[in-house]
Amino acid sequence: MANKYQQNISEISVNQLKPVYLVHGSENFFIDQFVQKIIDVAIPDFEKGFNEYILYGKDLTLGDILNYARKFPMMADRQLIVVKEAHLISDLTNKESLALFESYVKNPLSSTILVLSFGKLQDERKTWVKAFSSHGLIMNFKKMYDNEVPDFIMSQCAELNLKISPKAVQLLTEHIGNNLQAIHNEIDKIKVNLKPDEAIDAGVVERFVGISKDFNVFELQKAIQEKNASKCYLIIKYFGDNTKDHPIQPIIITLYNFFSKILLLHSKKNSNDAELAKILSVNPFFLKDYKRAAQMYSISHLMRIIHVLRLTDQRSKGIDSGSLNESDLYKDLIFNILN
Repeated sequence: MANKYQQNISEISVNQLKPVYLVHGSENFFIDQFVQKIIDVAIPDFEKGFNEYILYGKDLTLGDILNYARKFPMMADRQLIVVKEAHLISDLTNKESLALFESYVKNPLSSTILVLSFGKLQDERKTWVKAFSSHGLIMNFKKMYDNEVPDFIMSQCAELNLKISPKAVQLLTEHIGNNLQAIHNEIDKIKVNLKPDEAIDAGVVERFVGISKDFNVFELQKAIQEKNASKCYLIIKYFGDNTKDHPIQPIIITLYNFFSKILLLHSKKNSNDAELAKILSVNPFFLKDYKRAAQMYSISHLMRIIHVLRLTDQRSKGIDSGSLNESDLYKDLIFNILN
């Protein structure tokens, strides 16, 4: 998907636009970015008032869209029709309307660029959806996996000519998760506050993203890795006192990923460092931390920890939790991990 995305973005950048686009999926960040790229390129600024239409599905029928699409541009070579939230088009399930719409998509006007942007996944097996591939393009943006987020952060920084340290990448990943729009916004905020030629390190992230230097999941993971009980309890007390900013479920996910990778490392002892980093989907910079943790935690201990994490996840969702609150769950979790 990454190569296909970059290829199509490159084509759009040099004004190689197709007459019809269907953009959908579960990752709205990439959907919005892709559609905005088309908007930026398709119509010159001085023509936008006459030949660019940004519409919304809730206000339209398929017939309305066809009326726009079949118009000719005003004193120009082409016009752009973008329909956002296309999943809200009122007659999207009407067979007759879809048949007429499919007919247009199979034979679109060369002077119109029609973009349907859906906020939901569409069934690409449907004939009217398939029709977009004959003269246009179907783009399906799937939700990014957690282990792909660090690469996304680094690519976003590279596009802005920003240097970022591995620890800063990890802090952003663990603090924000796979909310790509939030990550994009935080990087933009950091960029505005950076001094000329200043790189993004952990201290910069702590200052501008609002992550506590001493009380964050990165420091908790490090303390667990070292079996530093006093530091672990100090951090989880802070988390337990500030559960609004530090809910337990994202912490459970982060720790589950961490210990799962240590368990995987035990089974790949004969692999070299480059292979291990690839297998674990981690930056080679952090490989030494996982190796050290593998020495501290045996396979049987790791299996018990993963069981405890699953049990804590259930309890955090109200299953067999009794009178335990989040602060209690934090304490119970760390006790069972360390002992």
